Amino acid sequence: MTAQRPLFFGRTSGAGRHAPLVVIVLLGTLLAATGASEMADLKLLDIQFRLLRAWFPQPAPHEVVVVGVDEEAGKAFPEPITLWHRHLARFFGAMARAKPAAVGVDIVLPERSYETVLPGSDRDLMKGLLEARRAYPLVLALTLDPGNQPRAIHPPFATAAGKGATGFALFPADLDGTIRRFDEHLGKEGERVDTLAGQMARHLKEEPSAGYIDYRQGARFEYIPFQRVLRWADDKDDTALARAFGGKPVLLGMVLPFVDRLPAPVPLAAWETDASDTPGVLIQAQALRNFLNGGLIRPAATAAVVALSVLAGCLWLVSASTAIVAALMTVLGAILLAFSTWMLAQGWFVPTIAPLLTAAAALGGRNGYDTLLKLRERRRMRASFSGYVSPSVMDEILAGRIQPDLGGTRKFVCVMFSDIRGYTTRSESMTPEQIISFLNRYFERIVALVHQRGGSVMCFMGDGIMAVFGAPKPMEHPCREAFETARAMLGFVTELNREFLAEGVAAVEIGIGLNAGEAVVGHIGSSTRHDYSAIGDVTNVASRVEGLTKEAGYRIVVTRAVADLLGKQAELAPLGAMAIKGHTPVEVYGYAEVAPDGGGVREQSGNEYRGAGAH
Repeated sequence: MTAQRPLFFGRTSGAGRHAPLVVIVLLGTLLAATGASEMADLKLLDIQFRLLRAWFPQPAPHEVVVVGVDEEAGKAFPEPITLWHRHLARFFGAMARAKPAAVGVDIVLPERSYETVLPGSDRDLMKGLLEARRAYPLVLALTLDPGNQPRAIHPPFATAAGKGATGFALFPADLDGTIRRFDEHLGKEGERVDTLAGQMARHLKEEPSAGYIDYRQGARFEYIPFQRVLRWADDKDDTALARAFGGKPVLLGMVLPFVDRLPAPVPLAAWETDASDTPGVLIQAQALRNFLNGGLIRPAATAAVVALSVLAGCLWLVSASTAIVAALMTVLGAILLAFSTWMLAQGWFVPTIAPLLTAAAALGGRNGYDTLLKLRERRRMRASFSGYVSPSVMDEILAGRIQPDLGGTRKFVCVMFSDIRGYTTRSESMTPEQIISFLNRYFERIVALVHQRGGSVMCFMGDGIMAVFGAPKPMEHPCREAFETARAMLGFVTELNREFLAEGVAAVEIGIGLNAGEAVVGHIGSSTRHDYSAIGDVTNVASRVEGLTKEAGYRIVVTRAVADLLGKQAELAPLGAMAIKGHTPVEVYGYAEVAPDGGGVREQSGNEYRGAGAH
């Protein structure tokens, strides 16, 4: 097993790996080209406007003055606003004395005469409109009726205002109803119509073009109350009028809490803190403010967004770990968001959701694809090699914790050696096929018992096995697990012998030796052929102790190191220090099995057993 490289580019192979790249690039292209992520981009744009407005406000040297009709005006003038002809006429007269750059009225004049209701009112309003027409550029708001048809102003009023003095007080609304864009192509067939903000901009020598309203520009609007303007006019306070309006564009509109309000990305009213919408006249003022201070926000070309999405799709070629993919996606997202925010500060709106989603699909898809390949490879390796190594060893190999490098680590283990007594004599009367069948039948259960308690079978030696407890995965009590496995092996041999007896086959006996201590566990051999095993004196002694089982008369013999960790409950008989080949004498203990009938302790001597109460 080799550890996965943390990151590499272009190391794919096979057409199958490139097919998802083509699909992701196509999906990213469609996402960018069709504007499917538009609403998400617009929500992000709203956040960016708020951030820029809070941290990097852009001043607006050429300001727009707002005159607001508020609740106090409703109290000051008892007539319905539809009959405010004389008050509007007084306002137009006041503006004539103030000499503004232009005046826009975001209050729709009636479509019929109310002369019979308030005699002389039409004449007064027409007089005021004529006075305004001679003194400054004037634009009156138009709107639509409930049938979505243009609602005309009473013809005498429109004539008095003059040609080109009207414009629709309308904006295109996005799917969520929020006003983010200015565009005069509002006709049924997309034809251009004059708008209130657009006509005012033309009077101010600025040609309006379509784009996104720049909500980061300028401070929140204050307003001058409508009734205060009329009071200045009544008092002939030309100084106050000129100071407030002289040479400036002026917009008159409603600033009431529940009249003529529209959703906007950011609050525009300085006198409101938590309103979810804003007076329509302030959106008109913001659009006009943009025209006078550099223009609207221009959308980036669709081709540029498509190109970004295509580049993002190419991230499929990046193969990396999940942690690196997450970090890379975070960094990439931060870069894209920072770039789009910087571009917004430069006057460009660059949609980033499509590239971000494409990048996420590419990186996440490739990571998932690589994960599936790894899982498939692990399943293949497990299927191919699970019979060659124990499950615990295979798990560690697949987890990457066992590397193919030669060498190992020092661990405390309990080593078991076991073999069949009289195997050589037994095999003389058997064919090779019978020998293999016999051994496989025996080892099938023996190996399962070792694995059942977390042991690892390191190797088969003819009729014998070497198993290790405590490696590669550490155990809390490796000696106890090894000892209990040895007892279970004896129980299995008893059952096996019953089967052999029924089959007319000679019984078998086994010997098991256990020793505990530190061993070096790892790969031993050459770089081209090696085994995973445990090496050290503990292994050598365990092998020799297994050889003592026949001489000692016990089927399980353990060293003092194992006995001390098992305790008294293991029913071990001390055998003293016994000599073993090539080693100093070792103190060992024999396992005294309890007879099945409870009649005492059985001791082994060769293939016969003596009960304490039987002869």
